[in-house]
Amino acid sequence: MGLREALKDRVLTADGAMGTLLYSYGLDYCHEEMNIVRPELIEKIHSEYITAGADIIQTNTYGANAIKLARYGLESKVVEINEAAIRLAKNAAKPGGEFVVGSIGGIRGVRKSDITLEEILAAVKEQAEVLINGDIDGILLETYYVFEELTETLKMLRTMTDLPIIAQVSMQEPGVLSNGLTLNEAFHELEQLGADLVGVNCKLGPYHTIQAFETIELPERAYLTAYPNASLLDIEEGRVIYESEVDYFARAALELTNQGVRLIGGCCGTTPKHIEAVKKQLANLKPVEEKLAKPVKEILIREPEPTNTEPLHEKVKRERSVIVELDTPRHLEVDAFVEGAKILYSNGADLIMMADNSLASPRVSNLAMGAILKQHGIRTMPHITCRDRNLIGLQSHLMGLNALELHDILAVTGDPTKVGDFPGATSVYDVSSMELISLIKQLNEGISFSGKALRKKANFSVAAAFNPNVRVLDRAVSRLEKKIEHGADYFISQPVYTKEKIVDIYEATKHLEAPIYIGIMPLTSFRSAEFLHHEVPGIKLSDEVLERMQACNGDKVREAEEGLAIAKELLDTATKYFNGIYLITPFLRYEMTSQLMDYIKQLDEETKGVKVNG
Repeated sequence: MGLREALKDRVLTADGAMGTLLYSYGLDYCHEEMNIVRPELIEKIHSEYITAGADIIQTNTYGANAIKLARYGLESKVVEINEAAIRLAKNAAKPGGEFVVGSIGGIRGVRKSDITLEEILAAVKEQAEVLINGDIDGILLETYYVFEELTETLKMLRTMTDLPIIAQVSMQEPGVLSNGLTLNEAFHELEQLGADLVGVNCKLGPYHTIQAFETIELPERAYLTAYPNASLLDIEEGRVIYESEVDYFARAALELTNQGVRLIGGCCGTTPKHIEAVKKQLANLKPVEEKLAKPVKEILIREPEPTNTEPLHEKVKRERSVIVELDTPRHLEVDAFVEGAKILYSNGADLIMMADNSLASPRVSNLAMGAILKQHGIRTMPHITCRDRNLIGLQSHLMGLNALELHDILAVTGDPTKVGDFPGATSVYDVSSMELISLIKQLNEGISFSGKALRKKANFSVAAAFNPNVRVLDRAVSRLEKKIEHGADYFISQPVYTKEKIVDIYEATKHLEAPIYIGIMPLTSFRSAEFLHHEVPGIKLSDEVLERMQACNGDKVREAEEGLAIAKELLDTATKYFNGIYLITPFLRYEMTSQLMDYIKQLDEETKGVKVNG
């Protein structure tokens, strides 16, 4: 009898966590490697779950793909590790004839990565071929936070095998996926793609898992599965623990069967004791054939309030637009910064841009300064980096910006902490700048990073960074195209120091729909020029510029004058090719930036009526 046939008139019990038990043995390295270095322990754990009453066990192969194994230098052992896992599970199941399913875990997970979907599918295919050839009873796809990854994996596997496939998503919020898709919608799509069983596992405990299944309609063909965690996790003396009485877990399992679930196991924190209690609770239980799903409460997502300010990416397409960057202070005296911002804004800047702890050095929060400048009627654009905040902090920060009606944002990766004041500090990088752009655009749809409805749409206009100071400009432009795909509205370039580079940028990017603001930063001294050229990521100066600054022989007045002269020459070219100009104020020397703004006005008067490119 196959797995599907067994589920027609029975509720089956699956096993619980493998990692939890290995962790209890002090093994917190690569759990999949234990298939070949501690095989007797893996087989023992399988046997303990079978003795507890599991009808189905899964191979210890959750992360046994080349991408995850590469973290431990084991990517060449994919076949060996998976074959060993199959052998151990089948040895344990042989006496009683329990089902063995091959586990394939999601790769992207909650923490985002730059791994492409093509790379993921190639790694999964390599692993799946070993599992399928191992004469197992089915495939278990588990802990998928990114729904696209699961659907594409399922499509591929359906071309490789007719084995039963269990497709399980992981929710960060009960009843909804991180992309805003409801669990009902997800299950329906998975069923249409050929999944034999659809369900959830990990992240949530029994309470929230039941809450999610109360809204689920019984699928037409597929059966429902649930592998909840033992509880919400806790940290005790640096170790992850789950606190859940086995009887509570078993009662929850019974309630899940009332919601139509036919296969119940456990995820993080569950042990053979949990499975034993579940088996006793579900003994001789017949599956539910009909149920009345609780209606999902629809949450109205309001449109954002109308604003009188035009998005800059629209304005710059038809006329001159100037953005001015002014770094917030490294100290607690902010009056000079506010005064400089007032002068620059009154002189015609469309907004004042503020970095997010530039060069990884702490400064007064750009959110706080944005709120202060807003009180003076000044429009601002805070940077937001991926370096300093995890996903929780990023969403909270963005929600705060939206509440303050600071809707112009530059999304950047952020300089690594090792270049700043605290080289030992942690660089977070939960997401890349591209993924951050996508998440911000998701907020614009009123959906949180976890998929929860936010009751109101955000109203962000998102700029992205562009570094043209690279050896191969076409590669940098390819990144721009990818950022546009992720939702970037326009681009802000790093400062450029040659006229030829400006023309090259125009030729390489004129096909893009998203406009570009060309970065111009006046030099203040030869010493600072050398610092920028040799030490600051993304900035390169030409030999001519360095020689001109060096020729000033350290005379501060001459150096400032020469720096302005160089910047004006660059503006002569930049204003012919681009409507968007991005002026970076050096060391709070806002009088230099103000002079450049006056020069741009002069150039525009001289070329009035001459069309330039956005």
